[in-house]
Amino acid sequence: MMPATNASAAPNAHNLPVVSDVATYQHQAQANPEAKLVDVKKLIPTIELDIRYATSVNVLGEPLYPNAVAFLRAPAAAALQQVQAALAAQGVGLVVFDAYRPYSVTVRFWNQIQDETYAAPPWRGSRHNRGCSVDVGLVDAAGQPLLMPTDFDDLTPAAHAAYEPVTAEVRRNRTLLLDTMAAFNFVNYPAEWWHFDFARWAEFELLDIPFSALAYPN
Repeated sequence: MMPATNASAAPNAHNLPVVSDVATYQHQAQANPEAKLVDVKKLIPTIELDIRYATSVNVLGEPLYPNAVAFLRAPAAAALQQVQAALAAQGVGLVVFDAYRPYSVTVRFWNQIQDETYAAPPWRGSRHNRGCSVDVGLVDAAGQPLLMPTDFDDLTPAAHAAYEPVTAEVRRNRTLLLDTMAAFNFVNYPAEWWHFDFARWAEFELLDIPFSALAYPN
């Protein structure tokens, strides 16, 4: 495990350290390459993107990101690359709905939803803000979505990873996703079949770095 760096974040209004200064993030990424936010699509060209928060087709009904891109911390991105390779051997692949999420966007979610089951409160922040969470589904070899229990961001019990009853096809797809992600150190959040936290998330600080400050491709 590599230390983050001596450059760290000052606590915000919730007494929560959040890196919002671009120079601080760049210093951390230079000192520790594992801290870098990696462009997922550049690293894994075969992966599909369906970044709902760059559109108005999402739970808040408005665009939250300026670009349909996905970033993860370097080791999380490398692990996702292994997931994609394992799934490709079975003729399927991943579609990414969301990955790194700036802290300020998490605050916007909380202001609208205010339910800790489905939105991280500002006094805790989200593992998405650490660049260590990814929301994913499955697609077939032609890039068409496979059937899952619900659509992405369905805020109902039907989206829970253990929800029953579901059809045999849905159960098979859900199990394949859960098992393959788990094999490469991603832990599912039980209230959302699509949400996975990279096991090393606690090593990385919360970020509020805007997409505009990240080079894409990087």
